[in-house]
Amino acid sequence: MSMVHLAQPGEQQQLEWIGGSTFSVLLDSAATGGQLTVGRFAAEKGEAPPFHLHTREDEIFMLISGTALVWSGDEDAVELEEGGIIYLPRNVPHGYRITSDHADLLMIATPGGLEGMFRMAGRDLSTPRPAGFELSPELMAKAADEFGQVVLGPPR
Repeated sequence: MSMVHLAQPGEQQQLEWIGGSTFSVLLDSAATGGQLTVGRFAAEKGEAPPFHLHTREDEIFMLISGTALVWSGDEDAVELEEGGIIYLPRNVPHGYRITSDHADLLMIATPGGLEGMFRMAGRDLSTPRPAGFELSPELMAKAADEFGQVVLGPPR
């Protein structure tokens, strides 16, 4: 068996994301022939993306550590515990909110390409942080639209 792509931790791009969280690009669509994107979030209590849906990819989240409330479709929130996993088919509205002090989430999206949204709107942590820097809501909305994400409302 041969490895097609190996990405050591020092080779993985890290991006500043919503609420000061970090999104690490573990495998991107270039590394997987467009098959999938694998990323990892390091997030603090209260971090929550807007309620949204993906038009191009299915998404899987696994909570490596911590706890989070997860909403999908019209269902009430479900508490996702450490080690819990959820499959979110494309076009299903969803969102989450971190409820523990810290959380570590693994994200897999198929097909690949979702990392483009994070790269377009996030800030690469390998570069110095400009004074007063904030993630631009306008750029985040543009990136979401360009990469097939539909924002349906504010975070829950």
